[in-house]
Amino acid sequence: MQAGGARFPKQRQVLILFLLLGVVLAGWESRRYSVMEETESGSFVANLAKDLGLGVGELAERGARVVSEDNEPRLQLDLQTGELILNEKLDREEMCGPTDPCVMHFQVLLKKPLGVFRAELLVRDINDHSPEFPEREMTLKIPESSPPGTVFPLKTAQDLDVGNNNIQNYNISPNSHFRVSTRNWGDGRKYPELVLDKELDREEQPELRLTLTALDGGSPPRSGTAQVSILVLDVNDNAPEFAQTLYQVQVPENSPVGTLVVKVSARDLDTGTNGEISYSLFYSSQEISTTFELNSLSGEVRLIKKLDFETISSYELYIDASDGGGLSGKCSVSVEVVDVNDNSPELTISSLTNPVPENTPVTEVALFRIRDRDSGDNGRMTCSIQDDLPFLLKPSAENFYTLVTNGALDRESRAEYNVTVTVTDLGTPRLKTEHSITVLVSDVNDNAPAFTQTSYTLRVRENNSPALHIGSVSATDADAGANAQVTYSLLPPHDPRLPLASLVSINADNGHLFALRSLDYEALQAFEFGVGATDRGSPARSSQALVRVLVLDDNDNSPFVLYPLQNGSAPCTELVPRAAEAGYLVSKVVAVDGDSGQNAWLSYQLLKATEPGLFGVWAHNGEVRTARPPSERDAPKHRLLVLVKDNGEPPRSASVTLHVLLVDGFSQPYLPLPEAAAEQAQADPLTVYLVIALAAVSSLFLFSVLAFIAVRLCGRSRAASLGRCSVPEGHFPGHLVDVGGTGTLSQSHQYEVCLMGDSGSNEFKFLKPIFPNNLGQDLGRKSEGNSIFQNSLGI
Repeated sequence: MQAGGARFPKQRQVLILFLLLGVVLAGWESRRYSVMEETESGSFVANLAKDLGLGVGELAERGARVVSEDNEPRLQLDLQTGELILNEKLDREEMCGPTDPCVMHFQVLLKKPLGVFRAELLVRDINDHSPEFPEREMTLKIPESSPPGTVFPLKTAQDLDVGNNNIQNYNISPNSHFRVSTRNWGDGRKYPELVLDKELDREEQPELRLTLTALDGGSPPRSGTAQVSILVLDVNDNAPEFAQTLYQVQVPENSPVGTLVVKVSARDLDTGTNGEISYSLFYSSQEISTTFELNSLSGEVRLIKKLDFETISSYELYIDASDGGGLSGKCSVSVEVVDVNDNSPELTISSLTNPVPENTPVTEVALFRIRDRDSGDNGRMTCSIQDDLPFLLKPSAENFYTLVTNGALDRESRAEYNVTVTVTDLGTPRLKTEHSITVLVSDVNDNAPAFTQTSYTLRVRENNSPALHIGSVSATDADAGANAQVTYSLLPPHDPRLPLASLVSINADNGHLFALRSLDYEALQAFEFGVGATDRGSPARSSQALVRVLVLDDNDNSPFVLYPLQNGSAPCTELVPRAAEAGYLVSKVVAVDGDSGQNAWLSYQLLKATEPGLFGVWAHNGEVRTARPPSERDAPKHRLLVLVKDNGEPPRSASVTLHVLLVDGFSQPYLPLPEAAAEQAQADPLTVYLVIALAAVSSLFLFSVLAFIAVRLCGRSRAASLGRCSVPEGHFPGHLVDVGGTGTLSQSHQYEVCLMGDSGSNEFKFLKPIFPNNLGQDLGRKSEGNSIFQNSLGI
């Protein structure tokens, strides 16, 4: 039972295989179309799309093609309309000769999936040829003793047309002795016979000239004529007789010219001229007369042209033997051409896909057909390719083969293959044909561009000229053609505040980077951005790299003096008590430099002073101190010019002017310097009025707010002990307690204040200054003295 169960699956597999093969080989029933010969090129034959049951678009998608048996492009398939049209005028006589019907076999090839549909085109004959006799005049010798009813064969006319358009009837010009009878051969051809109706009398009429007319059955009919000359002879009562009425011979197709095909023999019982026999071809077509030669005396038939089994496989010869008395006999010779292996296999490419895209698992490269014109084993073939190539041959129907890839191809490994298709027949000796197919592998964009570095660091000195080339990036792509053409671009920066589009640009073709504008180290020391390399494939592939640009500092900034301000307003005056000792801190010049490194290292130098030797400037911190104690002989007003210089190359500098007033004590009234008074006198009166008005309004507002705060604070502190300072929850706003920068420092200073609880007046007591920076440590004592001095002046 187990063996029987295993046998049924095998039978089922064989059945499925035959069903699939039947679908491929018999996709439709073989159809026959017809067309009249000599129809104009481009004429409609049939609508193949409709007959195949396919849409018009499917024909183009499946690569429909029409292939004829003889590979002649007589038909053309219009893929846009699905119509089968004539590619040229068809001549039935040239295509088929005497064969009727004239059928041209062709196939319709479809791909994806493969389909082969067989069809036939019947070329219908038209009456385009007239009958023609092989000789314009024929002579008959008829014994006068011939009884009425005697039949005399006449030479047959030839008409290249077939069917009804071939010769249908013969007639002869009117006479009193003869009529023509039209007879049929076994193959359907008609031949004339001259029938004697009335006895001849050589003495009355030794010769007759008649006109023989051959008529075809076309519409309108065509005709051909020949002259028949009849010579009346004396009695010859025996006609030649052949030893055989039918001779059958076989001749190899490779027989050389001159080969004896057959020798026919006839004999005549008469003697003399009536017994002398001559042989002739009774019915001789052009093909027979150009292939065979008949010796009229010996009856030998020899080749005068090489035979070709693939063109004509058999011949029928009709031989007439005539004696000297005008009697004749007939026989036929059947010549069968024996095939030999003289034709190498043929390979015809029907479709070729070249180049083949890489990375495709299975791709149809070529569809071709093999054919051998020989027969039997001589026409059986095998087909093969090299074993070391990634390709396979798949046999199909009707001797069609498909060359497909055996897996995905890689263009980067190998871009071209030479596939040799070898077709060998099984004849003796074996003949083979080799056809070389060059398969090019087309590139697929399967490689992204690769940068030579993952990151690039570029350095550029500030104050560069616009459009300066600052460096390059480079990427390569292993693909070819457009897939390897790399285009560079800037990627959006991670920091949206970075104006990358106005800083740098990149040449899309070579990756050169350019600075679009002059860079400023003080504004931007470094920045980084991404660059992309994109190929021109579809879809495009890309990669990225990081570029960091370092801006190198240049000494392009002069020192800037923060204190004292040099803004054209009233000069800053520093107060120094005459009792000050040597090293007394007069002021401090505060300056900065926008550069970096040694370009920002500042040094201070006293260039000019009203009293040289009284004051000095420390070179590294800008502190202005007394070099000795002031004396009574020193002038009260001093003007100091301080130079601030950086350490760049070349160095840059700035100068600042300090005004110093020597006073006996901080209670001494403040006297403006003459220069300041002169400048104020020269000021615009309108500006002065505006300043005075603004100061008055500000003062009124300030005193109002202070009074309001003082009242509130006093109300809260009545429960506190006497003499204790009442401190509000937070500091007063800076603009309410700031002291204007008219003292030794030009900037405002904030003070913590408290209102005396036991004071009957709204008087503030300055307890401690609050400085925004470390200047307060150096100038605290000086600022406190200036503040007391300013309060005493009512500022």
